[in-house]
Amino acid sequence: MNATAPTTVRAQEAAHFGNLAADWWDPKGSSAMLHRLNPVRLKYIREQLDHHWELDEHDRRPLAGKRAVDVGCGAGLLCEPLARLGAEVVGIDAAPENVEVARIHADGQGLAIDYRAGSIDMLGPEPFDLITSLEVVEHVEDPAAFVRGLAGALKPGGLLILSTPNRTPVSRLAMITLGEGFGAIPRGTHDWDRFLTPDELRGHLEAAGLEVLDTEGLSFSPTRGFVLGENLALNYLVTSRRP
Repeated sequence: MNATAPTTVRAQEAAHFGNLAADWWDPKGSSAMLHRLNPVRLKYIREQLDHHWELDEHDRRPLAGKRAVDVGCGAGLLCEPLARLGAEVVGIDAAPENVEVARIHADGQGLAIDYRAGSIDMLGPEPFDLITSLEVVEHVEDPAAFVRGLAGALKPGGLLILSTPNRTPVSRLAMITLGEGFGAIPRGTHDWDRFLTPDELRGHLEAAGLEVLDTEGLSFSPTRGFVLGENLALNYLVTSRRP
């Protein structure tokens, strides 16, 4: 991977999320849903890291000595936990407004995170042990090219963890009709036709030379909130590795 790799950014998507920049860190603002999702996604990521690298689940800095990048990082909601886990972290986002908010917030937390404005074109030549990109692949211009770009920046034995909504009637109802319709998700965030099914995403990953290790559903329970499990109808996470 190098700095001349083609961008996969959709300008209208970058503008949409850039307009939300000032609100990213407000747990009651327009990004409230992400704040509710984050603990569950972090739980999944930590489980995958511990299993893959045989880490001590009680180690508070299991990623010490490893490089990680979150692509489509927004204002850093995942970058900061990865940094606290000990990783050397890069955060990349297509919206410069998000990157600026992310830098200011990380500075306030005493965290050294390398934030960059762009997409896979900003990954640089040095490969990563861990790449995350959550709720991003459905927003890019060319999902196959985006996945290839991520795969190309991964070290042998490294992990790529993605999450994305599934293209089902359930996701249309929950995320667009209800979520955006009633204001829980900013209107215009999603285009249901761009959602990827698990088989489609697996195809992109395998075509990029990666081995899919795990797929897990992310669903919503009225009594428990967001939960991990076998139900892939709403949203799902995928872990893959470079052999």
